[in-house]
Amino acid sequence: METTLSKQPAEAAQQVAQQTVFSILIALSFTHFLNDTLQSLIPAMYPVLKESLKLNFTQVGLITLTFQLSASLLQPLVGLYTDKKPQPYSLAIGMGFTLLGLVSLSVAHNFQMVLVSVGLVGIGSSVFHPEASRLAHMASGGKHGMAQSLFQVGGNAGSSLGPLLAAMIIVPFGQFNIIWFSLAALLAIVVMLNISKWYRANTHRAKPKKAIQHLERPLSNTTVVFSLVVLLILIFSKYFYMASMTSYYTFYLIERFHISVQSAQVYLFIFLFSVAAGTFIGGPVGDRIGRKYVIWISILGVAPFSLLLPHASLFWTAILSVFIGVILSSAFSAILVYAQELVPGKVGMIAGLFFGLAFGMAGVGSALLGKLADATSIGYVYEVCAYLPLIGLLTGLLPNLEKKKKQ
Repeated sequence: METTLSKQPAEAAQQVAQQTVFSILIALSFTHFLNDTLQSLIPAMYPVLKESLKLNFTQVGLITLTFQLSASLLQPLVGLYTDKKPQPYSLAIGMGFTLLGLVSLSVAHNFQMVLVSVGLVGIGSSVFHPEASRLAHMASGGKHGMAQSLFQVGGNAGSSLGPLLAAMIIVPFGQFNIIWFSLAALLAIVVMLNISKWYRANTHRAKPKKAIQHLERPLSNTTVVFSLVVLLILIFSKYFYMASMTSYYTFYLIERFHISVQSAQVYLFIFLFSVAAGTFIGGPVGDRIGRKYVIWISILGVAPFSLLLPHASLFWTAILSVFIGVILSSAFSAILVYAQELVPGKVGMIAGLFFGLAFGMAGVGSALLGKLADATSIGYVYEVCAYLPLIGLLTGLLPNLEKKKKQ
């Protein structure tokens, strides 16, 4: 009798753990929206900073490199630590760094101060992403692709909104007005504190250590390591190309088509909005047809459009940027969940590694492409980057995990 009664709470807890908690997923997506809106103000301010501080393209690239490296180096360590010792209030602490960076950036009047400011925003990002991604995994109810995509779509929607807000508020009224966005950071902290309460009450949703040890890997260690290397190379191709768009697309449009800074920001918004619109596709479709096929389509499928972009008119450049954004954005959720399935039980560490590498590759790519633009031209940068999606051919080397599971 006692055994039967003791089993009932355990079974009830297991059923709860298998349910998808959409309220938490939506809250995480909303905080991701606010977090990435604030982050996207940094590249959106480049034309203003370049003119007011008399920066060259190399210095613009170094700003991105500083931000992306501070946002990337800590992420795997944060993920590894919180896998072992969950930190419910880490999200709010991370947003505190972002808030401090925004206030600092609003009054930064030299290049060095700008680097310190964007570094603080980057630290906030490095704390937020791995832990929020792990929370999305916990609240997914087994629908990992859908949960990651819902989480990602908030971030990409925020990234698309940043340039539009910058065009409306910062470009016409000046750099100091970025301080108004600190209100969004404060709102994010409030929401994050509420998420933390659910987190503390639902730690049973994370798989216990003993269960992790008995999971059967469908692949050998060598194959897992090789597959992770291929995925990291694919991340390189995706985020080097994304760096060319987020950091230099406005400069490209201004130089080639002689449009205003505000008009260029609107075109950047169109591209980033298409990224947000396409984000949700990769996860749910990967849950249905297999993540390897989504990775194939989302990276290699961009190649025809990226190759045409440097030769297109302004109208067709905008159209091509929409196709590029929608297709390319579906890759990350599929890649992340694929990697988490390769290494079960290390959700936070894998999220930190891949988010970190994504930020790191974007930063290194921005710095190198800025140097290339100074040495040649901004148009030449896009001619070179057009070939990056062809690296997607490496997807053919990845094992089909769905077939392995069935076997």
